[in-house]
Amino acid sequence: MTDSLHPSPARTPAQAQRVLVLQGGGALGSYQAGAYQALCHHDFEPEWIAGISIGAINAAIIAGNPPEKRVDRLKEFWEMASSPVPWNPVTPGDRARSLFNETSAALIAAFGVPGFFSPRVPPAPLWPPGTPQSLSYYDTAPLKKTLERLVDFDRINDLQTRISIGAVSVTTGNFKYFDNFEMKKIGKRIGPEHIMASGALPPGFPSVEIDGEHFWDGGIASNTPLDYVLDEELDRDLLIFQVDLFSARGALPVSLLDAAEREKDIRFSSRTRMNTDKNKQVHNTRKALRELIGKLPDYLRNDPSVEILCEAARESTVTVVHLIYRSKNHESNSKDYDFSRVGMVEHWSAGTRDVHLSMRHKDWLDQPQSGETMVTYDLTGDGTGPFDGKKE
Repeated sequence: MTDSLHPSPARTPAQAQRVLVLQGGGALGSYQAGAYQALCHHDFEPEWIAGISIGAINAAIIAGNPPEKRVDRLKEFWEMASSPVPWNPVTPGDRARSLFNETSAALIAAFGVPGFFSPRVPPAPLWPPGTPQSLSYYDTAPLKKTLERLVDFDRINDLQTRISIGAVSVTTGNFKYFDNFEMKKIGKRIGPEHIMASGALPPGFPSVEIDGEHFWDGGIASNTPLDYVLDEELDRDLLIFQVDLFSARGALPVSLLDAAEREKDIRFSSRTRMNTDKNKQVHNTRKALRELIGKLPDYLRNDPSVEILCEAARESTVTVVHLIYRSKNHESNSKDYDFSRVGMVEHWSAGTRDVHLSMRHKDWLDQPQSGETMVTYDLTGDGTGPFDGKKE
């Protein structure tokens, strides 16, 4: 009983379970791939990867390959996805680049992405109502073949790395995570359909049926798996790298296109501060409970109810290093479906650069200060200046 009332000191984040959290964001997902490549240079191999939408595809490629093949497989996917627009803009400047971005996004909308999705022929409105072809503009069958080629699902289901994929039920609206560790307990496996379900954003992509239930993109309900990770792991300390593709903060729009982009950023951002505040409220409650238990007279300390309260008062230490992609001036509302090669290379390079910047300031590897059980470090600015280790 004494051990419950006086738990041992938490481990440092460097000794904690390492988790990679990947948000949804379509074509911006190459930023996550670049970030992962940089993390490899700093000897960060995640034990657990949680992803939604394009983050689920990146997560599957990482978890479904041995460490020495992961970056090559990510490059293979992103080079394939950006192959429809392999050329560079011919005129410099933000205005010319914006025109190039809109043109490449229009080409993708018209012709699709190889190995990912293709437009329906005839188009969806010409199919009879209620048929699968009438419910989406694109067919994602190519993605299934790509996942089967690039991802070793036997490795995923052998629990080499934990992976958690978020999707939402079409009929109930309930959020669901497909977690290989949890599914193993009930004799089920992660397959291509689970990854596809997480990225099935309507009305572009069709829902995916799993065990008789249809699922859409998890980003409809929540575009980050951080909540799931925090709710699932209450015993081990966590060191989380959260890689987001939309920023909750931004400038006041000055045009309709700016307004559309800003709305999308807000809708799909992670609201990490909200999660942090919620976790701190829980921490304060647990801390007050431990202090109250410590004041109990000896004759009450062995009461079964107190043992239950002691268990509820336990908590681990969580450190979140939050990397957020910052949009360039030439990007607009189409940035998440502009699969041009130049855009892919820029996003990949930005992810690599931002991780290297954050690794120059390893305050987040220090033991949290007395009383803190969750700290969040934000990589702020546009990525060109020094790392600003803002701690919440």
